[in-house]
Amino acid sequence: MTLTDLLATVHRIEVRTNRLVNDMMVGAYLSHFKGRGMDFEELREYIPGDEVRDIDWNVTYRMGRPFVKRYREERELAMVLAVDISASSAFGSLNRSKREFAAEIAGTLAISATRSSDKVALLLFSDEVELYLPPRKGRRHILRLIREMLERQPRGRGTNIAGALAFLNHVLHRRSIVFLLTDFLHSFGGAVATAAPARDTLQELGLTNARHDLVCIHLHDPRESTLPRAGLLTVEDAETGELLELDSNRLLVREKFAQTNAERLAELDRALRRAGVDTLSFSTAEPFAQTLQAFFETRRTRRRG
Repeated sequence: MTLTDLLATVHRIEVRTNRLVNDMMVGAYLSHFKGRGMDFEELREYIPGDEVRDIDWNVTYRMGRPFVKRYREERELAMVLAVDISASSAFGSLNRSKREFAAEIAGTLAISATRSSDKVALLLFSDEVELYLPPRKGRRHILRLIREMLERQPRGRGTNIAGALAFLNHVLHRRSIVFLLTDFLHSFGGAVATAAPARDTLQELGLTNARHDLVCIHLHDPRESTLPRAGLLTVEDAETGELLELDSNRLLVREKFAQTNAERLAELDRALRRAGVDTLSFSTAEPFAQTLQAFFETRRTRRRG
């Protein structure tokens, strides 16, 4: 991608995501995420009706009468976009790759956050941490995030989700919203992946969700689910280089390919459910805005309940 192409793509994504935020009002729902952090506001004497659990027993013991700590909700919330830029993210059977698709979704989330006066951070990862930009506000910052998502050339080819989340758990000192955008095709099953996330990945997903508010966004391309009838094909695992030769003219081969992928996705879904992580699944062939809006509305209803 030339510099001119890059700038044009960044501008197109900015225009499109701004329009989506304006039309779908996605930003209005970010404030309804659970567990926004609390800032200490004051220490005062206990008044009948105060919550007993707010009593500061150390101060109460020293002063000889009950005192309570009062908190106020943080006015700002940090959103972290953790985006997988491993080799498999470059795949796209239509007119955009999964990486470009991820940039568009992440751009929509970032602009939504700024409309809610929240800061946005970016983590790009492969099998190592490629780039981390701390939370900031402003249009220039958002445009840089989009540019980095499109332009950054990864040093690694593989995917290490557990390592990326462990890094975030180390650098994030306040509760945040973490959106993990990945295709979950990290090489457990070779050229045609068949396994669910490794145990350490699931553990790190659960830990991150306990410390923050984690949402997994699973990105996939239609060609990863079905084979075209196109004769002899050589399928390459982009992350390992492993090759697999297939005769796509054979119905049995196409059915086996689709079945294997369906089983992998079903196991992935079960694993993420066991980890207690909210998950959205988006295909590069379909629009995402309405699904995203419905998700925020569900979160809002859940919090009110």
